[in-house]
Amino acid sequence: MTSQPTLTEAQGGHGSPGEAGGSGTGSGLQAGLKNRHLSMIAIGGVIGAGLFVGSSSGIATAGPGILLSYALVGTLVVLVMRMLGEMSAADPTSGSFSAHADRALGPWAGFSIGWLYWFFWVVVLAVEATAGAKILEGWIPAVPQWGWALIVMLVLTATNLVSVGSYGEFEFWFAGIKVVAIGAFIVVGGLAVFGVLPGVDSDKAGLSNLTAHGGFLPNGPGAVLTGVLLVVFSFMGSEIATLAAGESEDPQRAVTKSTNSIIWRIGVFYLGSILVVVSLLPWNDKAIRDEGSYAAALDSLGIAHAGQIMNFIVLTSVLSCLNSGLYTASRMAFSLGERGDAPKAFARTTGRGVPRTAILVSVVFGFAAVFFNYKFPDTVFLFLVNSSGAVALFVWLVICFSQLRMRRIIQREAPEKLVVRMWLYPYLTWAAAGLIVFVLGYMLTDTEHDGRETVLLSLLVAAIVLVVAVVKARVATSRSREEIPAD
Repeated sequence: MTSQPTLTEAQGGHGSPGEAGGSGTGSGLQAGLKNRHLSMIAIGGVIGAGLFVGSSSGIATAGPGILLSYALVGTLVVLVMRMLGEMSAADPTSGSFSAHADRALGPWAGFSIGWLYWFFWVVVLAVEATAGAKILEGWIPAVPQWGWALIVMLVLTATNLVSVGSYGEFEFWFAGIKVVAIGAFIVVGGLAVFGVLPGVDSDKAGLSNLTAHGGFLPNGPGAVLTGVLLVVFSFMGSEIATLAAGESEDPQRAVTKSTNSIIWRIGVFYLGSILVVVSLLPWNDKAIRDEGSYAAALDSLGIAHAGQIMNFIVLTSVLSCLNSGLYTASRMAFSLGERGDAPKAFARTTGRGVPRTAILVSVVFGFAAVFFNYKFPDTVFLFLVNSSGAVALFVWLVICFSQLRMRRIIQREAPEKLVVRMWLYPYLTWAAAGLIVFVLGYMLTDTEHDGRETVLLSLLVAAIVLVVAVVKARVATSRSREEIPAD
């Protein structure tokens, strides 16, 4: 058990943007993100490609009851983001929850969750690059799929290497397209559901679809929990705004704003759009599984080229996820380097405040994962995907335990920094942690959707990282003892 650090001690060595802070040849991370960048990163961060691609399997499994699955996971994300917002507003840092875990729970926790999170995102790079390449190859087949994956990765790597501002600008437009697309979908679909969309007379649309085909829970209440397993991972990315806040003009304001807006973002983009989908079409309509939920919904309205429209939106989401994934992985690697949990080179920045080494290392592993996806899709790459699958839940669980301890540290040392407070502390924090543990336990019973394999492989990788963290801590302790001169 480590002794509780004070907030002052906790903040030591974690400079704000613009400070050298062990950054080597550069001047440390710089405040290159504008308020409009942060606002759109926060909004777009909750809209992952998984919402468009993965929702169809959830609807097929739980029927209209998938709304309860999204509401349950959405509530959990709101609670976790509130906890993270409390800690990040008091101490904005590029390492976000990894740095907070380091301070609240000990170096072993920061090391473990930081590397697991980095591993998750470099695998995501490969998944999203491949998904984007498939769409682009369908449009321009003259370029092979692997060629498109390479082009996409190189372009976004170059974007991230230029400056944090260029990342923010790209993400502003990527996220903007997603937000406009979902907003338009909800408006158009909502008008069709109530029969007031000009030029459209859909015989399938109506709120009756929520109960007319076997009831609201056609496959029973248990299907809601199975739906949770299928949709939980599409929420990963909500925390990106707290990492990016460390490179903004006013980190505390950015964190506070993104934390306070998470409820309406999830309510509108997830629950709102899914409600429109299951109202436009019966949940068991074959088109939902064959075409994808959103494309099938647009097709049902007779909108021309609905499939290609959705391909464009999905491609934008993929590029956004790639862009943010590379940014997130590199900043986590930078933070690990700053704290001595990764090679010091990871914490070096260019004159523009870009952690070049951290970006390039993340890209190299991303390229390796892309190679495995094409060469060994059913062995090596499948292992990578499954072994990183439960990391989102691990991250959220660590955030819960970190907040339980950090609240006491902040209250004791700098109560004026509690500008964002977790509701009903500590009861809701414990409730969120309990729900996460329950979901992990339920996944162990799921063999149909690979839930058990995902949890077991993720636990295996987590155990390996944890062992490395403990060994590293013991080596550091023994070295420090040897350096203490004898009396």
